[in-house]
Amino acid sequence: MVDTTVSSEEVARFNALAAKWWDPAGPMRPLHAMNPARIEWILGQASRRFPSVEGVRLLDVGCGGGLASEALSAAGFDVTGIDAADEVIAAARAHGGTEGPAYRVGAAEELLAEGLRFPVVVALEIVEHVPDPAAFVRVLAELVEPGGLLFMSTLNRTLRSFLVAKLGAEYVLRLLPVGTHDWRRFLPPAELAGLVRAAGARVVDTAGLSPCPGGWRTTRDLGVNYLLAAEV
Repeated sequence: MVDTTVSSEEVARFNALAAKWWDPAGPMRPLHAMNPARIEWILGQASRRFPSVEGVRLLDVGCGGGLASEALSAAGFDVTGIDAADEVIAAARAHGGTEGPAYRVGAAEELLAEGLRFPVVVALEIVEHVPDPAAFVRVLAELVEPGGLLFMSTLNRTLRSFLVAKLGAEYVLRLLPVGTHDWRRFLPPAELAGLVRAAGARVVDTAGLSPCPGGWRTTRDLGVNYLLAAEV
């Protein structure tokens, strides 16, 4: 099988950041800042499907160093995190310890080949980094059990996102290493929703993610960062 969900260039880029992944003032600080808001939104959406998330199996695809994985595990999910970047997974394991989520190095296709499915699949800030977004979304949808939920987050392809998330974050404020994002690979909500529908899932909600005093919050403004929830 040809890997359609992994870019060796992106793997190398994120492996280089592994040692600083859990530094809230380091290169991943935007993710640290937005994580509480995106986790709160996911939990609110999941509560409509599951009376309790305690023990519900969840797969975090492109989990990186485990920011979302650990938070979702603390909320009660039985979390498995997968990422192709081995050094990043090592950082996730080291931070989570023996009581943290289960992690593995690899691509999402490998789980499909093993016949694995999950009630909940999340893929946060990753679809803009894969070589073939349509193929990636198809794999994600196939990994969700019938009636289960898929959550994604990414960046809209707008002039504002170019100014804020690319020029501002990477070149002006230096919140992210230069080259972290390719604005041309950002996905407008309608485009991502189309990929989700083509993969056989139904979009049930979207929300914007916007910075605010003291952190981030969910809004109806999808102009830069946004979340999407779908049912399979």
